Amino acid sequence: MSKVFTIAEGLENLGALRTGGQGSVYKGKRQGTIYSAVKLIPTPIYAENEDDKNYRNFRNEVAKLQKVNEIPNPNIVKILSSGLTESGSFPFIEMEFIDGPDLSELLLPPHPKLFTLKEVLKVADQLASALAHCHRLGVKHGDLKSNNVKYNIHTGNYVLLDFGLAIMTEEQRRSSMQNAGAVEFMAPEQYEGKMLLQSDIYSYGIILYELLAGEVPFVLAGNGENGRNAIMLMHLEATVPDVLEKRRSNLPEDWPDAKKAAELQVPGWLLKLVEKCLQKKPTERYADALELYEAISLHQTRVDAAVPVTAPNNAAELEWALKLQLIKNQLQDRLISEMILLYDARPPEALADENKAYYLHEQVTLHHNHLNVLLSANGKGDKVQDSDIRTAVDKLQAPESFAHPAKIVLSKPVLYILLAALGVLLFSTILLWQVYRHNPTALKLMNLVLTIIRSIFAAKK
Repeated sequence: MSKVFTIAEGLENLGALRTGGQGSVYKGKRQGTIYSAVKLIPTPIYAENEDDKNYRNFRNEVAKLQKVNEIPNPNIVKILSSGLTESGSFPFIEMEFIDGPDLSELLLPPHPKLFTLKEVLKVADQLASALAHCHRLGVKHGDLKSNNVKYNIHTGNYVLLDFGLAIMTEEQRRSSMQNAGAVEFMAPEQYEGKMLLQSDIYSYGIILYELLAGEVPFVLAGNGENGRNAIMLMHLEATVPDVLEKRRSNLPEDWPDAKKAAELQVPGWLLKLVEKCLQKKPTERYADALELYEAISLHQTRVDAAVPVTAPNNAAELEWALKLQLIKNQLQDRLISEMILLYDARPPEALADENKAYYLHEQVTLHHNHLNVLLSANGKGDKVQDSDIRTAVDKLQAPESFAHPAKIVLSKPVLYILLAALGVLLFSTILLWQVYRHNPTALKLMNLVLTIIRSIFAAKK
C-alpha cells in the first residue's frame, strides 16, 4: 500500500479510515503488529514553540485528553501519542484501534433499524459514564454522534472515540462545525460556534433518540447547504417528533408480535431523560454529564409509571426486568472491565494500589446500593440471598489474580534459614575464588575448614 504521507517515526500510515470536517482518521501501525487509529487535524502548525498560539492550544488540549486516560475507562478510547506529522506539520493524536462496528453501522442491514431496549439501556449507561468521566476533567467532546461510538467486539463495551474537535481552537471548531459538522447531532448553540458541556448532553440525547426510533429526529436530505440550513433551523425551532411513534413504525416486521409489544414498553424515566437532553436552551438540559449520569443511576432504583399498555402487570414486570438487567450489565460488563484496565496499567501510568482499591470500592458500593434499593422497592428482597451479591463481588475480584501473582508466605524461621544458607553460599564462593587466586590467607582458611570437616567425619566413625 502506498503511503500518502509519513505520520511520525515508527508510526506507519496504512490509509484513511474516514475523513470529515474535523480532520481525517487513518489506520496506523506501530513496530510489530500493534494497530492504532490516527486523528489528523487539517490545520498545519509551523512553529513548535509556546509562542505559536495554535501549537500552544494543541498541547494544552492534548494534555487534557491524556489526563482523561490517567484513570482508564473502558468506555473511552485510549490516547497513545500525539505530535506533528513529519511531512506537512499537521497535528495528530494516535488512539487505540477499536475492533468493531460503530452505532451507525449497527443500525444498517442486516441489523434491525433500531436497538432493543436492553441494548439501548446499556448504551445509555456506558456512554453517560464516558461523558461524565470527560466532563469531570473539563474536557468537552463536541462531536458526539453515532459513528463516534464503537462497539468493541472483544470486550462487549461501547467506546467513545474521536476527540479531534476537542483539540481544535475555537475558530477551527466554528469553521469545522458550520461547514462539515454532523448537523443531525449538533446542539442549537453549536451553529453559532459555541461548544458547551450541555452541547454534549444534546448530542447524547440525539444518539439515544436514534437508537430508540431508528432514525434521528431531523433527517438530513443530501448534504447541500440548503439541506444543512434546514436541519439547523429545525434544531433551533421545530418540535422533536414523538420517539414512541417512530419506534412503532420502525419495528422490524419479522419480529414476533409479543416481542414488538415488549419493545414498545419504553421506561417512562428514559423518555423523560431524552426529552430533557433535547431541550433547545442549554440551561434547561442537564448541566453536565455528571448530573446526567447521576439521573440515570437514580432512575434505575425507582419504579416510574410505565407507558400505558393493555396488560399493566406484564408491563410492570417488563420494566422491573429491564432495570434489573441494567444493574447486572453494569456490574458484569463495566466494572469488571474497569478492574482489568486498572490492574493492567503500567508505570508511570499505574495508580497506587490504595487508589485502585478506593476507586473500585466506591464503584462496587454504588452499584450494590442501587441493587438493594431496587430489590426492596419492588418487594424482591426476600428472593435474593446475600450469596448473590457475594457472587457479583467475586466476579469483580477475579481479574485481580491475573494481574497480581499469588504471594508466597514464609514463616520467620524458614526465612532466617534461607538467609543463613545464602550467606554461607556467598562466603564459600568468595573463599573458593581467593583460593583459586592462591591468596595465602584464603589457603590457610581453606585448610582449616578441611581439617574441621575431617575431624567431624572421624568423630562420627
